[in-house]
Amino acid sequence: MKKHLYVMVAGWICFGAFSTPAFAQDAQPNIIEKAPAEVVEKSRSLFNGKDLTDWDGDPNLWSVKDGVIHGETTPEHPANGNTFLICKTGKFADFELRFTFRCNDANNSGVQYRSKHIDTAQAKNKWVVRGYQHEIRNENKLPNVSGFIYDEGGKRGRLCLAGEKALWEAGAKKVVGQCISEEEYSKLFRLSDWNDVVIVAQGNRIKHYLNDRLILDFTDNEPELALKEGILALQLHAGKPMWAEFKNIKIRDLAK
Repeated sequence: MKKHLYVMVAGWICFGAFSTPAFAQDAQPNIIEKAPAEVVEKSRSLFNGKDLTDWDGDPNLWSVKDGVIHGETTPEHPANGNTFLICKTGKFADFELRFTFRCNDANNSGVQYRSKHIDTAQAKNKWVVRGYQHEIRNENKLPNVSGFIYDEGGKRGRLCLAGEKALWEAGAKKVVGQCISEEEYSKLFRLSDWNDVVIVAQGNRIKHYLNDRLILDFTDNEPELALKEGILALQLHAGKPMWAEFKNIKIRDLAK
């Protein structure tokens, strides 16, 4: 009876949307993996460092300052629902995306990929995007940190937390390994400073790297829900005034 109760409680923790990473008893040892080296000759920049050419968002909220993309909401210019700066260079399927970010801790941001622009009369603003999101936060205590995958505009919530190697199949998440511990993450993340991200998406498997360290490994085996391709976008979250900045945005098409 006690064994059954333990399994039930462990399962509840593992699948809870706002829990810390929970790892199965048969989980693999801690995975230590560096980010792949950039193949410079096959990468292209998505931001020219001067203006928002090839990007589209609310001009009251997005600008370029000191060579970086700067997004900011204020009491005078709040976000009417979550709003995004959308990359207009097309859709991406299998890719290696690199960017550097920083933000304040008043609210949270995100980077969308394999996503869709929701341009309908029901949308709260003209720049609504749904799909996979790499969470952006200025926090270093799991689970509410940068790097987890969120199902923006969807029903699955936090698909994979920072620290987890996980599968999503048969309507639920299964954690099968650990990429980084809470203590390691706390030391890895640079509070109130620039952080480097690499996202590698190949087929239904996605890896997130932070400051040259693998922090998440996710496989989406839901045939009707897994996203295969889509647009990129940067988020400003509704609610409290906030700012987020991005630079060094580069992508490499892994199909070529």
